[in-house]
Amino acid sequence: MKMGNWISLQTSIFSDLPFWKSLHITILGLDSAGKTTILYRLQFNEFVNTVPTKGFNAEKVKVALGCPGTVTFHFWDVGGQEKLRPLWKSYTRCTDGIVFVVDSVDAERMDEAKTELHKLARSMECQGVPMLIVANKQDLRNSMTLAEIEKMLALGELGASTPWHLQPSCAIIGDGLLEGLERLYDMIIKQRRRLKQQKKK
Repeated sequence: MKMGNWISLQTSIFSDLPFWKSLHITILGLDSAGKTTILYRLQFNEFVNTVPTKGFNAEKVKVALGCPGTVTFHFWDVGGQEKLRPLWKSYTRCTDGIVFVVDSVDAERMDEAKTELHKLARSMECQGVPMLIVANKQDLRNSMTLAEIEKMLALGELGASTPWHLQPSCAIIGDGLLEGLERLYDMIIKQRRRLKQQKKK
């Protein structure tokens, strides 16, 4: 699947799609991790030079995934500065999934990223919400390996109720983003089926 299959959606087609083909996704992470770069790579299929997000960016992006076909992602990209993080919960209410972006080169702040990630997973708003952890900047020579990042973020401690997937990525050229969204979509659908089965019992 080539990145050319990304199509920006300027008008809402939410009413024309089944509920599982229109998803609300929140993009979070520390400042300078590459969240907005990812958002605009997905929307425009090109690198867009960005500035630190002081509030949030919201975009609808129509994506051609393999098995389910076209899916509309309504992305909320929220600023990652420390003073903005208390606002994250306002954007995670009723979200279908979370994309949490980490800088694969910034080992010094990985513990801070771990704290924020686990705080999210434990919050009432995010109980059981699938998480795609994007290890951005994997193209850089001094980037940490996935195994190192998984250990430093203590992903194994997120708990069985939080589905997660760690995806290597380079936001500037788009590597790994489509694969990551496919995994996130799969986790969301499986979680919905699981909840539906639980309600029947």
